[in-house]
Amino acid sequence: MTSHTHASAHTVPKPHQNKSHAKLGQLAATAICGNDILSSALYVSGIAILFAGIYAPVVLLGVVGVLYLYKKVYTEVVEALPINGGAYNCLLNGTSKTVAAVAGVMTFLSYIATAVISAKVGAEYLGKIAHFDAWIATYQLPMGFEVTPVMLVSMCVLFFFALLVISGVKDSATVAVSIFLFHIVTLTAFLVFGLIHFLFGEAQFLAENATHTVDLVSTNHGLWKTLFLAFSASLLGVSGFESSANFVEEQGKGVFRKTLRNMLIGVAVFNPLIALIVLQSMPYEAIASAKDFLLADAAYSMQGSWFQFLVVVDAFLVLSGAVLTSFVGVSGLMHRMSMDMCIPHYFSKENRKGSFPRIIWGFFILCSSILIITHGDLLSLAGVYTIAFLGVMSLFALGNLVLKESREDLKRTYQAPFFAVLLAFLATSFGIVGNIYLDPNNLRFFALYFIPSVVLVLCVIYIDKIFKVFLRLTRSFPHFNQYVRLHFKDLTDGTFVAFIHHVSRLQLILDYIDRNETGWNITLVHCIDGTEESKANAKIIQDLLPKIQDAGFYPHFKIQLLIKKKTFSPALIDEISTELHIEKNRIFIGSIHKTHDFDYAELGGARIIFG
Repeated sequence: MTSHTHASAHTVPKPHQNKSHAKLGQLAATAICGNDILSSALYVSGIAILFAGIYAPVVLLGVVGVLYLYKKVYTEVVEALPINGGAYNCLLNGTSKTVAAVAGVMTFLSYIATAVISAKVGAEYLGKIAHFDAWIATYQLPMGFEVTPVMLVSMCVLFFFALLVISGVKDSATVAVSIFLFHIVTLTAFLVFGLIHFLFGEAQFLAENATHTVDLVSTNHGLWKTLFLAFSASLLGVSGFESSANFVEEQGKGVFRKTLRNMLIGVAVFNPLIALIVLQSMPYEAIASAKDFLLADAAYSMQGSWFQFLVVVDAFLVLSGAVLTSFVGVSGLMHRMSMDMCIPHYFSKENRKGSFPRIIWGFFILCSSILIITHGDLLSLAGVYTIAFLGVMSLFALGNLVLKESREDLKRTYQAPFFAVLLAFLATSFGIVGNIYLDPNNLRFFALYFIPSVVLVLCVIYIDKIFKVFLRLTRSFPHFNQYVRLHFKDLTDGTFVAFIHHVSRLQLILDYIDRNETGWNITLVHCIDGTEESKANAKIIQDLLPKIQDAGFYPHFKIQLLIKKKTFSPALIDEISTELHIEKNRIFIGSIHKTHDFDYAELGGARIIFG
């Protein structure tokens, strides 16, 4: 353990230099996440009607209320900590890496489910008009697996969007905008024709569906239980709202808040009105039998085959757009997690377009393999989908509450009311309970995917501790032990930097690194800003470090002290990153307060580990 004023060089990777990429504007960013959340218009109205009858529009307005609350939750956290990762980043800066990793795994599973289900359902919609079962053969694979035409088209959709995202987020956004605008036009046409059908159509089923709703409420033993179950099932309509937070670094300044507003408006306008039109245009029995292609059948009942054809094409395109959202979102999330060593650093390699091919191809292979392994029967993945994205949103609200308590002085542009955050958390938490009540298999399927995934991530996070145990077990084999030490030296030579202003923070910093990080080289940075207090603190820290070593605390750490006669600032973060050849997300700091004349976004991803 040493103390000095000029840090020695370590054998660590050169820091990643952020390339200058064009940022996404409001329309492009809204389109990427909007294709996901507004694709819910294809199915959520049918779900709400099946569970609540004519109360479906009211239930869907309740879902809009939940989104309104989460708009506040996300705005506060993401504008204060505008780094990719969503709930993972929120919890990483407020709790521990282990807790954050749980949110990261749930988000990842949500994206897998979104991509696979959207690709397959989109292919099924396309099959209604293309009839590719007649001209694409079913391929038999080893071990009893087979690839049907729908599965093959699904994998082609996944492959296309993998290539598109690899080509760069700007190119992806251009396609997303085209799909999004076509979807908005189609849904608007649906509402217009629905109004015409309401005013002049011969078939009027609202009164008949009202009568059926009475029987539905009686079957469910009461109105409140009916509304609760319908609300829980209809929360599928909020999937996609969390996506914008996972690629916030690609968005221009001030765009993120607008994406939340635009998604909220879209869901508030389209979903309840579509439910009302469907209730007027089709009887309950027809709605139940047409639930998989509800809007297409409703379009046929209103305007005939040409409008049904338009809705089917739109469904295929917007569900494909949801696949694109998954690729963009998972790229931002997994890159962030790889830089934090929650998954192997191998996946962090960036191409000249600013995308991450290894993450994208890995995601494509995983999604395609799930299609093959499940034989295209995605019932289990639907259960994962429901619990995963509701869990992610609940964890984000929980993270907001944690940040309010542990990072009270964190500089914010907006502060969500405590009651609104708590209500949002309770709403999605009850939604999880409701979905498990509706189908207990949802929890079982979720656990089958979640538990192995989180165990793998935790093994990466705690690889240094596993490594230490392994070294102890192999001490009786000195040659092998030495070989392992030599070839896996990078597991313990990782460097972390922590800014320390006062000696009272020292144990907190060392405990945090010991619990959460792989690597035993620590550089403490103390800024002497000209005040007597900062000079005195520097002397106390210098004197204390040898005593920590003599006492045997943290014997595996190699701690150095770097004194900078400068004020803490984004420029100093850049300087430290370059001088020590270290990624900025390995630099730990305290909260950015209102007294600072810069924002957290200017620090390049340095991690907040104390208030």
